[in-house]
This record gives sequence, structure tokens and C-alpha cells, in this order.
Amino acid sequence: MEATHTQGRERNTLSELDPAVEELAIELAARVRDAVAPSLGEPGARARVGVAPGGDVTMAIDEIAEHIVEEACARAGDIAFYSEDRGYVEIGTPRAILVVDPIDGTRPAAAGLESCCVSVAVVPPSRAATLGDVELGIVHEIKSGRRFIARRGRGVVADDLVRRSPNRDLRALFWTAGLRGRPAVPMAVLLEELIDGSGMHGGFFDLGSATFDMTRIVTGQLDAYVDVGRHVIDVFPALEPAFRAAGDGAVCTNFPYDVAAAALIVTEAGGVVTRPDGAPIADHPAVGSGDGYGIAVLASASAVLHDELLAAIERGLGRLGVWIGMTANGDSRP
Repeated sequence: MEATHTQGRERNTLSELDPAVEELAIELAARVRDAVAPSLGEPGARARVGVAPGGDVTMAIDEIAEHIVEEACARAGDIAFYSEDRGYVEIGTPRAILVVDPIDGTRPAAAGLESCCVSVAVVPPSRAATLGDVELGIVHEIKSGRRFIARRGRGVVADDLVRRSPNRDLRALFWTAGLRGRPAVPMAVLLEELIDGSGMHGGFFDLGSATFDMTRIVTGQLDAYVDVGRHVIDVFPALEPAFRAAGDGAVCTNFPYDVAAAALIVTEAGGVVTRPDGAPIADHPAVGSGDGYGIAVLASASAVLHDELLAAIERGLGRLGVWIGMTANGDSRP
């Protein structure tokens, strides 16, 4: 059953989006999903075949997905795309840029788990486009086939009921965070209050895919997604070596292709997406990865809960600052 949720905002720029581009984006996500699904959980899927521009490992299953993206865009013509492993590719005179993460959640996909998705966002044909310029966002779950489509100003269309959790209590928080490739101890110090506080009445998960995590807010399964990685380095630059050590030389964080589609889906469903300090993400570049393009985000089901989370993150940063000072003096206790 198809359900639609509309926020009722006045801005509506859907008419500016070429219907052929919209059809291409939706079909592309479906084609990648169909091509990748048979390889979920296969032993060869996790074979390392390279390194993406952002520093992440490219696995064999990623190559299947990237090939479909290249093929579909080449056939369509007059389009540009930016993908996790291929970077920026321009074909003819682009009508738009597709910001694509062919498999968001490569490790869950390689393991055969459900938390892996195809993510496609559409922005104007300018490499200066920002996340605020995303007009269309598609997240297509690979294992289940469930799909979310958001059009700016038009709400969300999904293959299931669109709903948000009414929870406002951090003690009962069902939430997830991006932790892979981030140094474990500093992240635990910062998130300690949320992890311990929700341990009995709520639940903390690390599901391995930002798009899957964020769309769980739209299904009502989770209350929030907390990714503070890039923000931590911005506040405490001294921790960058620890991030690079955990990230095999790279600063492992989210990049625009991880959140471009999912952020639009969450906001069009009535949720809230900001940076971890409450600043908007609209001015962040939509096209690019690697140093200078990392982004930290906080997504939640409601403004009230969002404010509670922002305050908890601020307290966590204070705790982390104390911990950094103690470790600099030779005391490793948090």
C-alpha cells in the first residue's frame, strides 16, 4: 500500500525538475537494487577491490552497483553523476546531477543484512549545488525492495505507512549512530549519556547505513540518528590523528551522497535534520567527497526531541573536552 505525507510548505519547485530526469533517477535506483540483491551475503561480495575517493574500501559488491550507474547514465545521456567510487562523471550537456551512493551500507550488504540501500538525489547541473538544492531523493532498500521517494515541497511517497515516533524522552530513545571508522573511546565519551541513559528503556543500534538509519525515522522504528564524527574534529582538531588512525589514513565520516536523499526524505516527512550544533545543512556542498566534504548530521522525529538531543550532544562535547585534557596529562580515565 502506498502512503503519502505532505508537510504543507509553500515552496514547490518540482516543476523545474525534468520529468525524464526524475524517471531516470527512480529507475536507476531500482536497477541497482535488482543487480545487487542476488549478491547479498555471498562470500565474494566482501572482497576488497580498491579505495573510494573519500577513503573507504571498495568491495566487489560495490563494483556491481557502480557499473549499473555508469551504464544507465551513459545510455540516458546529457546527465552528470557523482558516486562514491567513481567521483564526478559528466556525460554530454547535463540536465542535472545525480548524487548517488549505489550501496549505502556496503558491509551489511556483504553480510546479507537488511540495512543496505541505494540512495539517489537530484540537484541542478552545477558542481556548486548544495544539499539545500536537492529536489528529489530516493532511497531504495536492497534486501526488502521497499522504497522512499521525496520531492521537495511535495512530501514523501513510500511503500509502507509514513509515520514518526512521538517519543520525546531520552531515556526511552530508540536511536542509532555512525561509529565505523571513528575512534571508539572519544565517541563513547561523547555519547555516554545517550547510550547509558537509553540502555534499559530504549535501545541503541549501529546498523551500518546512514540512509537506512535515517529512513527508520520515517517508518517510526527509530527516534533519531546521531552522527557527530566530523563535528568532533571541527571542535577538537587535536583528535584528527586518532580519526585517521581509525580510518586507515582517512577521516571516516559521512559525505554528501550518504545523506542527500535521506535528509530530504526525513524533512519532507516532518522530521528534523541539522548539524550536531543545530546549524542547517542546506549550505553544505552536495557534490564531492574526501577532505573538505565531510558532514555530521543529527536527524530526529520531532523538534522537541531534537532540542533534547542537541543539549545532550553539547554536554557530551563538554565531557569529551575534559577527557582530552585528562589524557593530555597522562590520565586515561573518562
